Amino acid sequence: MLPENFPFEVELEYKIMKKIETNPKWGENPRNRPIEKLIHFGVIPLDKPPNLGSHETAAFVAKFLGLKRVGHGGTLDPHVTGLLPLALERATPIASTWLTSDKMYVVIMRLHDDVPSEKVKKVLKMFEGKIYQRPPLRSAVVRKTRVRTVYKLEFLEQEDHDVLFIAHVQHGVYIRKLVVDIGDVLGCGAHMIELRRIKTGPFIEKYAKTLHDLVDAYTLWKEEGIEDELRQVILPPECGILHLPRIIINDGAVAAICYGAQLYVPGIVAFSPNIRKNDIVAILTIKGEIVALATTAMDADEIKKSSRGQVTSKTRVLMERNLYPRLWKTAKKT
Repeated sequence: MLPENFPFEVELEYKIMKKIETNPKWGENPRNRPIEKLIHFGVIPLDKPPNLGSHETAAFVAKFLGLKRVGHGGTLDPHVTGLLPLALERATPIASTWLTSDKMYVVIMRLHDDVPSEKVKKVLKMFEGKIYQRPPLRSAVVRKTRVRTVYKLEFLEQEDHDVLFIAHVQHGVYIRKLVVDIGDVLGCGAHMIELRRIKTGPFIEKYAKTLHDLVDAYTLWKEEGIEDELRQVILPPECGILHLPRIIINDGAVAAICYGAQLYVPGIVAFSPNIRKNDIVAILTIKGEIVALATTAMDADEIKKSSRGQVTSKTRVLMERNLYPRLWKTAKKT
């Protein structure tokens, strides 16, 4: 069954552990980062054009912006269009969190014979829920049968042999293979003729930007110094982690994590109530800056009940080291 909202659409309810103010002299408001820094530490909800592969698209953006690395959020075949979020340079670790997020596609399926719409609707319903699927020959993963969830297949319209529907699916569902299987159950055969991704990670189609938008906005900034348009295309990296559970930490814990320490309970100000062990979470400052991505060693109930203990088992630091002072050194001196 399709959930009422995907995880990132549910309003976050923080369980406040303590109220601590943040020093305005440290860090930076994510919305006010210099544009030069944002280009090296930002995300783009890109609308991938047809006839261009995902890796080619990321490579083009990297070359155009003069970056060493650009990560993307899940491969789309060259003829497939739609959301291909990009993570720029220091933000590239965020891209891995998009790969395992739920997806939404608009699909056009061509039937190989006449089939009434009511029968098509009935068979689409049959494919909702847990399905067994083996990746196709041309795929980037091992071809082993695996279980995936189809949350909902929403029939939109049918014209002759062409059926338009929306697919809400778990990551890893191959839509092309799904269409073939639907055709087999219908008894007429079917193949996919068009596919567009309209939702992935925290991004939806409404806010996607094209390569033309990027080129025009970047040129406007370079030539005339106007950065408003570019800020509409390149977003703060914090926009790329809105689908993840979050842990807010106090100022004193920020530098320690940036220098390689794990997070402990005393450093927590607030946290999402749905955290489980081994979840990937985003660690943020009180100002809302992304500090790191981390794997949890405690669930939300354990964090709430504990006054001490290690909360994360491993972290991937994204923040620069020099934005917050190393307060543990000050504590030792005093």
